[in-house]
Amino acid sequence: MNKSSHTGPDGVSRMQFKRKKIPSVNELAEAIFAGNKTLLARGITLIESRRTADHTLAQELIERCLPKINKSIRIGITGVPGVGKSTFIERLGKLITGMGKKVAVLAVDPSSSVTRGSILGDKTRMLELSKDPDAFIRPSPTGESLGGVARKTRESVILCEAAGYEVILIETVGVGQSETAVHSMVDFFLLLKLAGAGDELQGIKRGIMEMADGILINKADGDNLKRAQRARAEFERALQLYPPKASGWLPKVSTCSALNNEGITELWGMIEEFIANNRDSGFFETLRREQNTNWFLQTVDERLKSSFYQHPDVKKELTKLIKKVGNNQISPFKAADLLLSSFKQN
Repeated sequence: MNKSSHTGPDGVSRMQFKRKKIPSVNELAEAIFAGNKTLLARGITLIESRRTADHTLAQELIERCLPKINKSIRIGITGVPGVGKSTFIERLGKLITGMGKKVAVLAVDPSSSVTRGSILGDKTRMLELSKDPDAFIRPSPTGESLGGVARKTRESVILCEAAGYEVILIETVGVGQSETAVHSMVDFFLLLKLAGAGDELQGIKRGIMEMADGILINKADGDNLKRAQRARAEFERALQLYPPKASGWLPKVSTCSALNNEGITELWGMIEEFIANNRDSGFFETLRREQNTNWFLQTVDERLKSSFYQHPDVKKELTKLIKKVGNNQISPFKAADLLLSSFKQN
């Protein structure tokens, strides 16, 4: 083959055309169903887009993928920065693919409040898992989303399930308010903790244990092993103070060393037991219905907020009121009433 056919002007134009060509919704959907990772990523990019033109296409894609969902296990994983989430997720992901299952990791990276940029380094931190043909890793920026959950994480789950991924792992930033958002979209909610760093008391105080289906003390190795074992006992005692879950499940506490790949198999056994119990009792389907209801209501909230701030009269009035509030010419409460009134009148 003539090398110039690729490097000449015509060859470059053909390559640029291929790169810029946007697949149709049908092409995207069929490629996703076939397990094409590249077009799965493009599909997620489409639903994350804030462009008005992409909104309708994203909705069509989601509708095409909906019949393929509800066959996966959705697992939320949260914990403070430094707890070892990435290492743990890579070990768990490799365990899952080693059992012949396909795993998708939706990792949410914090966005800068100044530049709006994100590092999106999860594929680097999970290098081994990223090379696994049965794994898909998608880092997404939080953007303006409160609490560290990407704005379109739920829709990304739908696309991953349509692509045949049997286990979906959702990793959060772990900044304090992401837990509630993740808890509303997963089947099993795992709380990763550290021992010997004041993390035990913090976890109990914040009350996230009430949402956790399982607690895992990471870095239970070396000099930290005894501290991890003590932390496990403390968390087990604390769990006795919480009311039982609606499903009847009693949350369990375990230890692991993601670094040494210890305790991961036991954790997966806990998850399988949890899922089996919920399926047998019918609570699994009840939970999925609740997830869909929460998704619907949160989408309504998002659409109302978007339409409100995009309204031309609101934009015009907002600029004036911000200046008045900043100069103490009007109270924030009165300004809010005036702004809402300008929206209601139209």
